[in-house]
Amino acid sequence: MKNLFDSWKYIVKNIWFVLPFAVVPAVFLALSLDYSAILSLLQGFFTGSPRLSFWEFFRAWSILGVGSWLGGVYSVLAFVCVVVFSALMLAFAEKHMRIGKRTLSGIVGGFFGNLLSATVITLVYTLFYELWALVFSAVLFLISNISSLVLVYLLGIAAFLLFTYVLIYVATVFYLWMPCRQMTGFGFYDSFLYSYRLMLGIRWELVLSFLISLAGAFVVLGGTVFLTEIVFRIAGVVVFAFLFLSFCLRMETAYFRTDKLDREDILKRYKEY
Repeated sequence: MKNLFDSWKYIVKNIWFVLPFAVVPAVFLALSLDYSAILSLLQGFFTGSPRLSFWEFFRAWSILGVGSWLGGVYSVLAFVCVVVFSALMLAFAEKHMRIGKRTLSGIVGGFFGNLLSATVITLVYTLFYELWALVFSAVLFLISNISSLVLVYLLGIAAFLLFTYVLIYVATVFYLWMPCRQMTGFGFYDSFLYSYRLMLGIRWELVLSFLISLAGAFVVLGGTVFLTEIVFRIAGVVVFAFLFLSFCLRMETAYFRTDKLDREDILKRYKEY
């Protein structure tokens, strides 16, 4: 659990420095969600009518805004913003943790150094998530066509738990790749091999931390979807801002820990006394 608490402590202590990096991506990610499809999915589940079409399931789980052209535009903007602001924030965090300075000077150079890696890793995670959503939606659609309603609920819940675990487990594979390239300058393949070996030592901590974050996101979004759409969108901004910060900054704190690097943002406080 140390990786979970390390990232949260860093966010809390530096919230006004890192929060601006998360706001714009969070806004477009929240706007890309298909409110009506998510509402239909949860209403059906809680009212005893969990039988939707494959397209409705996919719209509810996809983050590409496939239900409308405007949702698609928001998704493209969200992708671009995630790439840009993750590259900037990781440049800021890397400098802060490496030399103890919490300033914006020099992060432009770090941004351009991170831009390709941020683009690649965002694309990898997006493609994987959408493939996951596609297969999960197909499974839910097949389950929903079973005649026994009790069996539909039991199999649907089991599928949700299993697919959530698969999503989290696979997400850990590439998790330390970007900070590894950022810190070491290794090529794509060598940095992946090295980061993967580092990740294996903390995989189950990462799985648990991802699970906690996702559980909180599901509860907040699932609860506010029954309110007005504007409340749901605002809650989405808050949720995605937190997920963006925790996901990206946990990369840095976990990498420094697993590669046994001193964090000057921590050590500097002791040196001052």
